[in-house]
Amino acid sequence: MFRSYLLSAIRIMQRNLSYVLLNVFGLTISVASCLMTFLIVRNELGYDSFHHKANRTYRVTLHALDYNPSVSMAIAPALRNDFPELENVSQVWYRNNGLVKIGQQRFPADGFLFADGQFTGIFDYQWLQGNPRTALSEPNTIVLTESIARKYFGDKDPMGQLLNLDNRLDLKVTGLIKDVPGNTHLPFGFLVSFESIRKDLEKGSAMREFYAIMGGSTYIVLPEHYPVANLERKLPGFITKNWGADIAKEATLPLQPLRDIHFDQRYLNNTVSPTASRSTYWALAIVALFIIITACINFINLATAQATRRAKEVGVRKVLGANRPQLIRQFLGETAFLVIISLLLGIIIAYLFMPQAVNWLDIKLDHTQIFQPVILGLVLALGLLIVLLAGLYPAFIQSAFKPVLSLKSSTGNNFRGLTLRKSLVFVQFAASQILIVGTLIVARQMDFFKNQDLGFNKEAVITFNLPDESKQQIIAQQLANDPGIKDLSFSSGAPSYNSSFAPFRAPEIGLTKDDVTEIKFIDEHYTDMFGLRMLAGNKIVKQHENDTTHQLVINETLMHKLGIQNPQDAIGKGFIASGEPVIITGVMQDFQSESKHKKRRPCILLYRAGRFFSASVKLQPQHMPETIARIEKVWTALFPDDLFDYEFIDDHIAQFYKQEQKVYTAFRLFSILAILIGCLGLYGLVAFSAVQRTREVGIRKVLGASILNIVGLFAKEFMLLIAIAFLIAAPVAYYMMHAWLENFAYHIGINAAIFLAALAVSFIIAGGTIAYQSVKAAVANPLKNLRTE
Repeated sequence: MFRSYLLSAIRIMQRNLSYVLLNVFGLTISVASCLMTFLIVRNELGYDSFHHKANRTYRVTLHALDYNPSVSMAIAPALRNDFPELENVSQVWYRNNGLVKIGQQRFPADGFLFADGQFTGIFDYQWLQGNPRTALSEPNTIVLTESIARKYFGDKDPMGQLLNLDNRLDLKVTGLIKDVPGNTHLPFGFLVSFESIRKDLEKGSAMREFYAIMGGSTYIVLPEHYPVANLERKLPGFITKNWGADIAKEATLPLQPLRDIHFDQRYLNNTVSPTASRSTYWALAIVALFIIITACINFINLATAQATRRAKEVGVRKVLGANRPQLIRQFLGETAFLVIISLLLGIIIAYLFMPQAVNWLDIKLDHTQIFQPVILGLVLALGLLIVLLAGLYPAFIQSAFKPVLSLKSSTGNNFRGLTLRKSLVFVQFAASQILIVGTLIVARQMDFFKNQDLGFNKEAVITFNLPDESKQQIIAQQLANDPGIKDLSFSSGAPSYNSSFAPFRAPEIGLTKDDVTEIKFIDEHYTDMFGLRMLAGNKIVKQHENDTTHQLVINETLMHKLGIQNPQDAIGKGFIASGEPVIITGVMQDFQSESKHKKRRPCILLYRAGRFFSASVKLQPQHMPETIARIEKVWTALFPDDLFDYEFIDDHIAQFYKQEQKVYTAFRLFSILAILIGCLGLYGLVAFSAVQRTREVGIRKVLGASILNIVGLFAKEFMLLIAIAFLIAAPVAYYMMHAWLENFAYHIGINAAIFLAALAVSFIIAGGTIAYQSVKAAVANPLKNLRTE
């Protein structure tokens, strides 16, 4: 019987090749999309979950004037002393860049950690060589990742090899680990033992004072079955005991679950890797669900459209003794056969396309993960679900045909019940319109990020560090006559780089509690080069280090914080910053120093040459690579022991929105697929309608109806369906996208133009799909249609 069903299915598919190709194509694309989406969402929502102690691991953070992921390095030793019940306490110090020397070779080190011996007891990495318990316990030791070891030593065994870090530390390789997974908030190329720098830190305040924050992080692991609330209740007393009641009143140490770090927006732009919103990835999963449901709807519509063509077959089978369960099994078997083909093709396409998708989305994901047991289990479950969703309804409809009517009419039973099919396509239209609206809004928000006024000029500006700020004047002199350079400025950081922060208050206006302001130390060229706009007073000018009075320029936000509304009224006013009285000599317009996720902060600008650690150069648009090469030559001659490392400010700003760019790319990709699959469903319904209305179309043509009249006949009911679906989709899309935009302090408004554009796109897509099938019906020979009817 199985052989009979199989041969029958193959013959029927051969006779209805276009139907088979449409179904297989839709199911294949939906399966491939779901697989890729599942892997992406699983990867992104699983940040740091690969550590087996993840559910008991917390990062100790600071909340005083603001949320800070870093704490003083004095915290970890005190925690070990006061809470011996903690399973692990580890402190790390992340560095963005450095210089590695091996013999005469020099390498830039991008992202590495100083970590103590307990670090490997908290975080799980796959060790290839070395002992994780002792590899970081001694000073002057280093553990390399596999790719970094290959970069530094080639095919040579790295164990025991020596290298120099930052012209300061001679380190011995004591371990080798697999590359760190991409879904971690602590990406690094190598680990250096914390003991290597401990003595230097102990000479200063870093290991003693509560507010001596250098970018270090502290992680703890609670014992099993130990409620985190118990420790949180004890932390205020812990601060009081070690640093005094005054600090305990103004500061807390929130415990941040390890698996929440990547998604905690309170610490935005202060973390090593950008944060993201969980809801964004759940939305992506919903898109994948739309895609698979749309594919099932397509199958139902296309199968139902084919049902009338198989009416005689059903009638003959029933006359020859076939019962309804047998027919249901046959039709379900045909569905299963198509689904199996689609699953196999979907897996192949996902496997082949995944590297490209990973590249587009800028994530670390191995396409071989498709063959993990959990993924293959998902594929089987997905296949079973598709067979049940897409096969049951057509199977029951086809098996219910009455043999007498089936044999009597070419279209079989008077099967005109389009209500369910229309309802299913209605769902497709609504889902497609939600996706179109969402994609348009995300695109406009991304355009807002990239092109809206930031309050400063960022075009063609590079920035690089100065290892020795005392050589600024030499650099300025040697670059002064370079034809490729428009301007040069020294500062503690360009406008889009956070420099440092300080408390401020103004008791005379009632601002008695400290608030926080950003401080940028800038030279006399900074304001003009970056196009900062002065609203009142004077720009920053060069001052001698011995000057006792410092010019102080504030931004609009700080002016309003001080209770001043008119910039002119601010000139000469005083307040207290970093515990010292200061006088305002100028007010500038706000500029964006962080991403638009956050509102603009108060900011102070002042001249202090000893804090100029960075140089910014505005380039002429012509011959930029040659100009940068000349700058590098000058820089290298002054700092021969260091590597020249520059960054375009444009690229730095783009990193603020890296997560949003990934989301936009993913939404754009999967929305196009969902809309494409939806068009197949519409094609199926129009095809079914054309078969059912064959006699009507023939009569209309005999009576003189034109092709345009026939196309309009089919189009009007479906266009009405689109319009009704839009009334449902619009408020749903508004609610979802409004919630997404609330993640940003500055964002676009959602206006009617976006929804009208989405509706227009829906009409265009649906119109093209309807036109093809309806024109096909309109040009058919009416005599043939009437004769067969």
